[in-house]
Amino acid sequence: MSLDNVDLDFALGADQWEENFPQYQDHIRTCFDLIVTHVAEARRLAEFPHVEVSFLLTDDTAIQTLNRDYRGKDKATNVLSFPSLSEEDVAQYLRLGEDLPAMPIALGDIIFAWETIKREAEAQGKTLDSHFCHLCLHGILHLLGYDHIDDDDAAVMEALETDLLAKLSIDDPYQA
Repeated sequence: MSLDNVDLDFALGADQWEENFPQYQDHIRTCFDLIVTHVAEARRLAEFPHVEVSFLLTDDTAIQTLNRDYRGKDKATNVLSFPSLSEEDVAQYLRLGEDLPAMPIALGDIIFAWETIKREAEAQGKTLDSHFCHLCLHGILHLLGYDHIDDDDAAVMEALETDLLAKLSIDDPYQA
């Protein structure tokens, strides 16, 4: 299910994406549509006048800088999510559907690092497509208020990711 009121914006910060993985936009759109179809908080987005989600596809150098500056971790990572809605807004708007704003919202930003994602897929014996889809779902779920800081929240988020990935015929990434 696609939402007409949602814009997915893409920016390239590294040429490797277009050169080696031109299907990245298709995967992101597929993952977003899957979440809208199967996750209650995402279905609520249909009630907003306009929603924007930004995706930056970049490299290890750029994501390391962001990870250092915003998370205090001076190393590259595979994906970073920067939700625009506070925990209170997520609870009020997306979970309860109360007092929805009558103005457009930016749901947040998701940043992917080419080298780390490629390296992880190879090391884990996964296809780049399946690993990238997992990280897309993971990042979008963060924008919807899901997290993995404590074990209970991690279990909920991982179970949802696993269920969504199964709908794409992708194996459970958390299986050893």
